[in-house]
Amino acid sequence: MQHAIVFLDRESVDAKVRRPNFPHTYQEYQSTWTHEEIIDRLKDATIAIINKVPMRADTLKQLPKLKLIAVAATGTDIVDKAYCKANGITVVNIRNYAFNTVPEHVLALIFALRRNLFAYVEDVQKGVWNKSSQFCFLTHPIRDIAGSTLGIVGYGALGKSIAKRAEALGMRVLPFDIFPQPGLVDFETILKESDIVTLHVPLTPETKNMIGAKELKMMKPTAILINTARGGLVDEAALAAALQDGTIAGAGFDVLTKEPPKEGNILLDLRLPNFILTPHVAWASQEAMQILADQLIDNVEAFVAGKPQNVVE
Repeated sequence: MQHAIVFLDRESVDAKVRRPNFPHTYQEYQSTWTHEEIIDRLKDATIAIINKVPMRADTLKQLPKLKLIAVAATGTDIVDKAYCKANGITVVNIRNYAFNTVPEHVLALIFALRRNLFAYVEDVQKGVWNKSSQFCFLTHPIRDIAGSTLGIVGYGALGKSIAKRAEALGMRVLPFDIFPQPGLVDFETILKESDIVTLHVPLTPETKNMIGAKELKMMKPTAILINTARGGLVDEAALAAALQDGTIAGAGFDVLTKEPPKEGNILLDLRLPNFILTPHVAWASQEAMQILADQLIDNVEAFVAGKPQNVVE
């Protein structure tokens, strides 16, 4: 059998994607946006490669030849997995590739917020330091990383990688996960005791808006919240209010509920030096993307060889 492979959003992977080692045709599109485009481009495909292109039941029903959806990411909430399972479509994803890039991005956000770097840069750019009577200009609190408490929500491979780095910096680590494992604390303890809370869980019906107004009020007023996982984990309106009224001290986000935010987002309107928003790039070091691209084709080849790996149920 000669497989027909279609990559619907090639521009999302800035790395070399090798061709699979079995007979196939291959077509790639830089981006795919509409329901009609998805159906037209996949109508003869047996293997679809996607990153953030939604694959819902109403779309999949019109693609009877499709056998494999290879997601070029870890998160698979854009795929109707129940439909796929019921109709013999295998879904595979990428795992354990962002073990350096995401932890480093998290730490960068922590350092910037704990030391109020953006606030101080803004003061310098506005000429406020020039008018100071002192050689140093202490208008914003600066807090050490060493000795602080880091609450990690989601203690899988990424959570553990962050914990290792945090402990090397002298931080106290409190781990929590939705799946039981030894040494964990409960979610409420994370919220109440952490100086920094960082999120690393998938977006599911159970985790959607797991942090809202109630949870933010449980956090220390000096605490910061980091989210490099999924935008839907946090109630964005509640976060905006919490930052504006001082419920928490700051937040660093790499994700929003809808990406790209073509219709706007309440967090985009914040003009606060204690809020940092990056455009979903925590995962995207050059090294990590090449690991991802190689594993992506490994997954496709394993499926065709009859030994599927990284299967998402």
